[in-house]
Amino acid sequence: MKILVSNDDGVFAEGIRSLANGLAAVGHEVIVVCPDKERSATGHGLTLHQPIRAEIVKSIFDDRITAWACSGTPADCVKLALFGLLESKPDLVLAGINHGPNLGTDILYSGTVSAAMEGIVENIPSIALSLGSYTSRKFEVAVNFAQSFVQKIESQPLENLMLLNVNIPAVEETEIAGVKITRQGIRRYIDIFEKRVDPRGKTYYWLAGEVQEDVEETNDQSSLEKLPTDIQAIGEKYITITPLQYNLTYAKELGYLQKWKIDNFRE
Repeated sequence: MKILVSNDDGVFAEGIRSLANGLAAVGHEVIVVCPDKERSATGHGLTLHQPIRAEIVKSIFDDRITAWACSGTPADCVKLALFGLLESKPDLVLAGINHGPNLGTDILYSGTVSAAMEGIVENIPSIALSLGSYTSRKFEVAVNFAQSFVQKIESQPLENLMLLNVNIPAVEETEIAGVKITRQGIRRYIDIFEKRVDPRGKTYYWLAGEVQEDVEETNDQSSLEKLPTDIQAIGEKYITITPLQYNLTYAKELGYLQKWKIDNFRE
């Protein structure tokens, strides 16, 4: 398969190097287009008011891989690859392997998930891959899973376009409990900002906070409630796969809002 790989941790991150080299090693045509430095938590931001530059990178990746370092955001990287750098569309877009999990509502801020979502916007099946630890540098389990997962999609293509958000526990392969299809959980934080004073006496704020994990939704999710959340499952050492889409319409409430008769606002 022809696979476009990107990330938000930057071109020098061990996660993207491990993923790209691992895919090339099993015969895939791999093209890397990723930020030239870390751009975590940039969401789906695009660069509009300054030029985007891209330079070919050598010696970091396997010789079989064509790699570009881009001055833009993760979403910029994928968009530039598809419309400016590649001669033909890839079969698959992969983002990762991220240094740290992308679980629950954190995916709304994730540059990794946003890079993969850009592929979905352009009708290309996409996968976001994240390792469940910010400090671990053991990517072997995640790479092995990515290789087998891509092979599965190659032999059994997805019937519907979707983004598959994959999180892999940062444990030895023998400790992996299995693979679970999950629903997106909710992560909320307390004490989000720390107020500090710099040496010149000026106040500044540092985004921090303690995570409060796995808050249950109050909405009726019917059959979805039977599935574990991604946060629950990875806590039990399962690899989690959560299907995502970019359409955020709250379909269940469309009928309710139509009863408002808002067109009568002039009365």
